[in-house]
Amino acid sequence: MNTIKDNTFEFSDDNKRYHTYNYYLKKRFGKKVMKIPLNVDLGCPNRDGTKGIGGCKFCSAKLSGEFAGDPCDDIRTQFESIKTMMNNKWADGLYIPYFQAGSNTYAPVERLRQMYETALSIENCVGMSIATRADCIDDEKAALLGELAKQTYLTVELGLQTVHDSTALAMNRCHTFADFLKGYELLRKNGVNVCVHIIDGLPGETHEMMLETARELAKLDLHIVKIHLLHVLKNTELAAMYERGEFETLTMQEYVDIVCDQLEVLPKQFVIGRVTGDGARDELVAPMWSLKKFCVMNEIDKELGRRNSYQGIRYAK
Repeated sequence: MNTIKDNTFEFSDDNKRYHTYNYYLKKRFGKKVMKIPLNVDLGCPNRDGTKGIGGCKFCSAKLSGEFAGDPCDDIRTQFESIKTMMNNKWADGLYIPYFQAGSNTYAPVERLRQMYETALSIENCVGMSIATRADCIDDEKAALLGELAKQTYLTVELGLQTVHDSTALAMNRCHTFADFLKGYELLRKNGVNVCVHIIDGLPGETHEMMLETARELAKLDLHIVKIHLLHVLKNTELAAMYERGEFETLTMQEYVDIVCDQLEVLPKQFVIGRVTGDGARDELVAPMWSLKKFCVMNEIDKELGRRNSYQGIRYAK
């Protein structure tokens, strides 16, 4: 029998020692599946005064939708435009419309139903992803999402970022871990797959605090976890804090170490949606090393190999 040094990790068909989203989609659908990022400009309750003003200190003016479609265009137009660009790289594939920018359950249920049904009616779409805040999920919306989950491969992506309320408060999240758990529980009660986003490198957080976020996620019934590096972006409050010298960003080695530690405590069944993020080159203030995305991913692979380790090796129920 092969040893782990030969990489016998059961949810991998390449050199990866963690359960990648690409692997999951290929196994489920039998071919390349592309997510098409959309922007329907629903806004955010943390910007309009419902929960807070100004938004999270790290969030860009585009509400994390830098690579999404133009909100001036309708859903089909956005979809076709981005699909055409992606098809230059992958000529034959299936698609998942991804409501990415802002909080995409922050509207009346009938408007949401129309949006989602429009996206699902597009040819060769095999699922749908919806990014939102957990405090934008209520019983009525969870029931709608539960209906959709019976029709297609649906994932709702919740931006948690950290389990530490002190960090969330400092970042003007206007959102607690308890808020997250309430939204998560409503979704799971209605049979909806949940993806959780976390951010490593938030000001004031130690290595152990970031690892604790992963340990708390490991206790839940999640489908996907997305691990992001904190990007300092222009024209954000975070950028002003950085320029005042109030915090330092992680080095690449620090980031690689914490991601590998987090992967080790997450159950191997969890799909890892990403292990770093994309910062638009013309908007990024720091860390500049993050622009070499594939280099970061390769360093994570090398570190897991050096440790003779893999996702879930230190997971404890």
